[in-house]
Amino acid sequence: MMNQVRFGRQSAIRIFAQEYSDSNLPLEGVGEYAPSFIITKLGAKVNRALFGGVIDRFERREGDNGPTYSGHLRDATGGVHRFQIAPFQPELHADAEELLARFESGDRFLMMMIGRARWFESDDGGIFTSFRAEEFTTVERSVYVNWLVEASAATLRRLDAYNLSLESENTNESLKSAGVPADLIEGMILAKNHYSSFDPENYKVGVLQSLSMALSSNSEIEQMITSTEESTVLEVPENSPQMKNDAVKSDSKPTGDVDDVILNVIRSSSNPDGMPYDSIVLACVEAGFSRESSEDAIEDLRDIKCEIIEPRFGFFQILD
Repeated sequence: MMNQVRFGRQSAIRIFAQEYSDSNLPLEGVGEYAPSFIITKLGAKVNRALFGGVIDRFERREGDNGPTYSGHLRDATGGVHRFQIAPFQPELHADAEELLARFESGDRFLMMMIGRARWFESDDGGIFTSFRAEEFTTVERSVYVNWLVEASAATLRRLDAYNLSLESENTNESLKSAGVPADLIEGMILAKNHYSSFDPENYKVGVLQSLSMALSSNSEIEQMITSTEESTVLEVPENSPQMKNDAVKSDSKPTGDVDDVILNVIRSSSNPDGMPYDSIVLACVEAGFSRESSEDAIEDLRDIKCEIIEPRFGFFQILD
């Protein structure tokens, strides 16, 4: 009998939502127990991550194998970490129910979570990233501030490594000679081979926002908790890349009605189980609608308007 190769437990990377959600490069492990990763544009290899923010969305969905919980944590950069608690994690369900009750009562609170990277690839190759929760807890502001500082330091280290790599050939020896830390070289090579050139200024702005919040009084964190806006909680200079990106998004007009997009994409499915949830969301995003509004519309069509059904968890059909 051949000996199984045993891999060490991957450390939990500190990462902001902005960097993780921009990533679309999965790295599948080779072998039954080999870890898999999401590679970010800055070269982070994310297998597990420690992240935090204000609970922004939380719901339970019933499936054949039990409930699945999904939610969003919005961090100081304004981005959201998407997470799920699976039916095969019953040890987390009692705590999830307690948090769900608080959320549905209107309570908003800070959370920290350790999650394992996961992704879904749609039929046309689109990659949606999220995390499967491993541990989570509500936290006080002081704990969240400590995480902001740690995540900012980790992001700045990756930004510095990225800048060092710009004038170097994309090889192990060249990157090492340029001063890129050894633990970042493999991810940097993969990232630079996959992603086209990009401006990392948005990530710098996110770090500045986070450090500003960490150094401020509790008022800015309180503002993040109580705010219902879908924007960042700190002011950003009008000429910053983030403001320019937001302006582009606001000028992009959705085509048609989001309900029609959802219904049409479900009708186009040849899968007897129905159209996968993430494929529906992707079609809405490509039509110009935000992910959040698309998810809300799917729920309304299922639960309120009763025009679609979910006969199998994560798959939707038109209700005849």
